[in-house]
Amino acid sequence: MQSILNQLVYVVFRHRFVMIALFALTTVLLGFKSTQIQLDASFNKNIPLNHDYMKVYLKHEKQFGGANSILISVCDADGDIFNPEFFTQLKAVHDQLYFIPGVNRPLVNSIFAPSARFVEVVEDGFAGGPIIPANFTADETGLAVVKQNIEKAKVVGRMIASDYSCAMVSAQLMETDPQTQEKLDTLAFAKKLESEIREPLSTDKVSIHIIGFAKMAGDIADGAKDVVLFFAIAILFTFIMVWLFCKSFKLTLLPIACSLIAVVWQLGLLSVLGFGLDPMSILVPFLVFAIGVSHGVQMINAIGKKVSEGVSSKVAAEASFKALLIPGGIALLSDTIGFMTLLAIDIGIIRELAITASLGVAVIIFTNLILLPVLASYYTSSKISRVDDGASSANNVFTNLRESLVLATDKRYAALILITSAALFAFGYWQSKDMRIGDLHAGAPALHQDARYNLDTFLISDRYEISSDILKVLVEAYPAACTEHDTMDRISRFQWRVENLDGVQSAVSLSSVAQAVNAGYNEGNLKWQTLPRNGASLVQATSRVETSTGLLNGDCSVMPIIIFMDDHKAETIDHVVAQIKLFAKEEGTDRVSFELASGPIGVMAATNESVAAAQLPMMIYVYGAVIILCLISFRSIRATIAVVLPLYIVSTLAQALMVKLEIGLTVSTLPVIALGVGIGVDYGIYILSSMMNQLKQGVPLSSAYRNALAERGSAVLFTGITLAIGVSTWIFSALKFQVDMGILLTFMFLVNMLGAVLLLPAIGTFIWPDQKKKCE
Repeated sequence: MQSILNQLVYVVFRHRFVMIALFALTTVLLGFKSTQIQLDASFNKNIPLNHDYMKVYLKHEKQFGGANSILISVCDADGDIFNPEFFTQLKAVHDQLYFIPGVNRPLVNSIFAPSARFVEVVEDGFAGGPIIPANFTADETGLAVVKQNIEKAKVVGRMIASDYSCAMVSAQLMETDPQTQEKLDTLAFAKKLESEIREPLSTDKVSIHIIGFAKMAGDIADGAKDVVLFFAIAILFTFIMVWLFCKSFKLTLLPIACSLIAVVWQLGLLSVLGFGLDPMSILVPFLVFAIGVSHGVQMINAIGKKVSEGVSSKVAAEASFKALLIPGGIALLSDTIGFMTLLAIDIGIIRELAITASLGVAVIIFTNLILLPVLASYYTSSKISRVDDGASSANNVFTNLRESLVLATDKRYAALILITSAALFAFGYWQSKDMRIGDLHAGAPALHQDARYNLDTFLISDRYEISSDILKVLVEAYPAACTEHDTMDRISRFQWRVENLDGVQSAVSLSSVAQAVNAGYNEGNLKWQTLPRNGASLVQATSRVETSTGLLNGDCSVMPIIIFMDDHKAETIDHVVAQIKLFAKEEGTDRVSFELASGPIGVMAATNESVAAAQLPMMIYVYGAVIILCLISFRSIRATIAVVLPLYIVSTLAQALMVKLEIGLTVSTLPVIALGVGIGVDYGIYILSSMMNQLKQGVPLSSAYRNALAERGSAVLFTGITLAIGVSTWIFSALKFQVDMGILLTFMFLVNMLGAVLLLPAIGTFIWPDQKKKCE
């Protein structure tokens, strides 16, 4: 290993100018590519396409619509929609939505849609027509006719608000833009909803409220623009802190500049590979910057200490490069492999996040462990010596702190630390058992409760009898299954049982509509609101229901049961889905099966189950990678335990914190655990690598730890505090998920640092009991 390191030092520092030129050229090329990267939010990236539910969803998506829908509620300020201005604006909204590229036009629905019809019982049988007559005029007479038709069509609570204050326009979106034949640009579509519908068509008397995945993604992307501001604040704050540490403006530029170069390389490589930047992973570049600064400060600190010993800046840079390449490389490799384990989770957005984070951390090896010392080697020794001067001015404070930290190697204090850690771990483990998979709050969890999108969601939920939280169970049978009483009766029983579940508002199916039609054929008598056993009568009842209703396909072999739920909280979804599975087993036969699932709740249920299934394997992969790399690096089981055990305790406490803050384990929060482990391992590896070199020489543990703190401890404490303060500013973000991530990362930055400087030496006190002996 020493021979390889010597060769690397020779190659890198013998050809410094060539190395800098290569880095500069690469940075220019990747910088140009990074300017071409786009925000990319695709609905299908957010769903586990290989999950059983999603196979059913994709199988029937074209016929019955997918979960990527848009709901637009047009509301009258006076609470009564029957006025000319309202109907003018409602028709304009319907027509404008119809012509926006990406909308599945046959599935645009409102009272102005051709498929919106009423049927009534008359003396001769049935009569009906469109809700909006062909000769409609928005005058008193015309509006009165439409009101009667609305009531006959029984769309109050669905297309029309229960209190007649609003009307709904809905549509399904396609995954491919029919004009460009490329993937639908969700964020551009969201902008069109604002620029072509809400802004021009809203008036003092008519308000427009829009919800759906595309709109939510657009609002998240708008909020994510603030990330640039937080990034700038973090860079400024980090610059000030690094300057206080280095006492040199030019030296401060080194770790900051090299970390920013890493971010540029990351974004450029993503663009080269054809990836965009999803709004949910837009925070990853900041984490790459933070990790880069952490390693950069370690390198600057090491070079400064070497210069203070009287060597030249070039020799100091070479020595620091040689000393930190292995521990720094192992730490970054642990981060990279840890992030790559997220690829095992079969959800596109998480896989893209894994690639984004892995690329960013991997390039830090080049920018902060190679480029930084090469650049530092050109500095004069007098400038670099300021690092040690700055450290020694801080040393007066740090020396006292260091001696306090060394007490962790005293068996009495070590035992106290271990007992306290064990108690915290036990409490955290107990609390973490209550962590829920999925969203814990109504509305879009990525946004604050008072965000416009969530306010629109709450308005729609309050004013309509149906919600946007729709679950579809697909009844797969055989051709003409709707003409057999047994099949329709099974659907009816299934629907009745589901409707009586807690968390379900209502449900509709071909069976329930056929019962209403059958009553209509019998003068509307409620006694006849049942499924006729006579085959001809059943055919008569079901034939009145058109495929445009979404309740059956062309040959009546597939019949969705549409379930409207109270909300999409994890607890509600878990309960309803579990009961549906039970009902499906009881009502299903060899020829009739009740298949989950479609609709937004179907997607959420599949996602929650995928996250739950991936949680344990992800943690095993992450810790497995860290353990293997620590064993390779330190060649000691005891050293590996000393590094990994604090990480595991902190991960458990982070899960307990999620329970306390009511943060569910979702697609956006699952990777945070892996990110926290990956970032936290750096502290322990830097401290322990310094200690191990001394322990192998027979230095007592307390002395080895004191020297490790003197060598690298100030940089560990500095970076831990600096980065924690940097991400803590996220609590002011317009995005709820960024606030949650900021709290969790602040916690993990600080507590992982404490684990490295307190718990690690305390563990070492007992696993290396004979401090006079050499380490295994």
